[in-house]
Amino acid sequence: MDVRLLEILVCPVCKGSLENRAAEAELVCKTCKLAYQVKDDIPVMLEDEARQLSPEEN
Repeated sequence: MDVRLLEILVCPVCKGSLENRAAEAELVCKTCKLAYQVKDDIPVMLEDEARQLSPEEN
């Protein structure tokens, strides 16, 4: 994923920063405890499509 894109992307729910988890192909918001999937280097930044993080993942 493009580093410049990662610098400007924020969580669509809280507008907080995102952690790039390249191995899982996800962008994670620790505040909202949501993981947004990255498909073919394109982040899917929809709250309805996000995965809820388990307590162990956060």
